[in-house]
Amino acid sequence: MGPDDSRDTVPPRGGRDAPACAAVAPVLARVGDKWSVLIVRALGPGPRRFNDLKRDIGGISQRMLSLTLRGLERDGLVTRTVFATMPPRVDYALTGLGRSLWEPVEALGAWAHRHHPEIAAAQRRFDAASGEGARDPGGPRSVAGDALTATL
Repeated sequence: MGPDDSRDTVPPRGGRDAPACAAVAPVLARVGDKWSVLIVRALGPGPRRFNDLKRDIGGISQRMLSLTLRGLERDGLVTRTVFATMPPRVDYALTGLGRSLWEPVEALGAWAHRHHPEIAAAQRRFDAASGEGARDPGGPRSVAGDALTATL
């Protein structure tokens, strides 16, 4: 490492950012998990019923969809409206806060579509070089079969 090495010139971020990071960590955990991203994206165009969401978000269990919707509702991102019909009808919709999240989620989806071939090629090269095949013990599944990429 020499004087031109950028690691020598970048000041350490240190502990002063730790409280700010700790404050937003739960929010990022909620909005950054796979199912929340897919649900926010699915609700972007407008209110949806539970079974419509389940059908359109392939691979999500009824329990996981229910838990994730409840968490998004708790965080003020989704509203749940029950209609007094027979049988009862329940719609889920993004709140104003949820709509503000939808825009970056859509941008993330566009990025994923645009770069999917590059990422899949990089994964194949890595797997071939490491002899690991299609498994990735340290992270998410291959983008080629990932429900996140397929739905975005």
